[in-house]
Amino acid sequence: MPDGNGTIAVDIDNVTKRYGDFTALRDVSLAIADNEFFTLLGPSGCGKTTLLRCIAGFEDISAGAIRLYGDPIAELPPNRRPVNTVFQQYALFPHMDITRNVMFGLLRLGKSESEARKRAGEVLELVQLTQFATRLPAQLSGGQQQRVALARALAPNPKVLLLDEPLSALDLKLRQAVRLELQQLQHETGITFIFVTHDQEEALTMSDRIAVISDGRVQQVGTARAIYEEPNNKFVADFIGETNLIDVAVAAIDGATATCTLPGGAQFTCPAASGAHSGQGHLSVRPERVSLTDPAQAPLSGTVSRLIYLGTDMHVDVTLADGETVTARVQNSADTTIPEKGQTVGLNFEAGAARLLVD
Repeated sequence: MPDGNGTIAVDIDNVTKRYGDFTALRDVSLAIADNEFFTLLGPSGCGKTTLLRCIAGFEDISAGAIRLYGDPIAELPPNRRPVNTVFQQYALFPHMDITRNVMFGLLRLGKSESEARKRAGEVLELVQLTQFATRLPAQLSGGQQQRVALARALAPNPKVLLLDEPLSALDLKLRQAVRLELQQLQHETGITFIFVTHDQEEALTMSDRIAVISDGRVQQVGTARAIYEEPNNKFVADFIGETNLIDVAVAAIDGATATCTLPGGAQFTCPAASGAHSGQGHLSVRPERVSLTDPAQAPLSGTVSRLIYLGTDMHVDVTLADGETVTARVQNSADTTIPEKGQTVGLNFEAGAARLLVD
């Protein structure tokens, strides 16, 4: 958990959600800290939005408990939970101006007209939309409408803000700009954000911590750097960024260190994920951590089978004798020597850059 006051904002305790014979969430446990930007990351259908809806109260849980700042909330209806949700579709009222859109929820909560208008002005200033306060939603861009939806959700001062892929409808450049705004907004408000996305780059760039979810289970929880550099298993390594998964024979495990036999017979010592064991295994090494060298000086060698020019760098695919392909990412530089297709090259990587995974 990140540094902070140590308070748990949302405690998800062995939560299971079933729809008939289908289990969408399987014994999910997470402790999300106060004032944390926490991301639920996974592919479509993994259960991340279901979990968000369970926190919001839009779905009942089948087993387990959900606590908000220590208080059980699983039995509370959505309107009695001190959380707000920003959805993929902004659902703004087209006939109301921006100020009235933000005021709407406050008025429903019993605030006076003057109180609601004052608070609407405060949050519109927070999301930098004061100058658009009298415009209708149709007169705003997609990014501006998204910020109105954020302002409306922030207006009642929720303890937790839930964000269900709110950037998915935006184009790439706008999405990148709004990411920074969201991160800044979370820091300024001090509200706990729980953000759902399938976009690895969004998760890596915005989050204090990430929970990677697959098939209704939490695969790993950690900072962006920890999950990228130290994945627990094949799914996490493959889903977060790009990686090479190299089949190896695991000769021995000594604590958090493994001794492996690489294709071609070379012995290699590397860090091992918790739960790794002797036998057949998979070594994960990121393409940017693979270097090309003299075959006689490298633990692995193969033939260059493909070159992909990407401007900032080049991907060099090297096919090993057993048919496996390993990709090296070579930085674009005047000093870089690019091999030719069909050339035999050696592959080298630091022991700390490769990691034995759990299946």
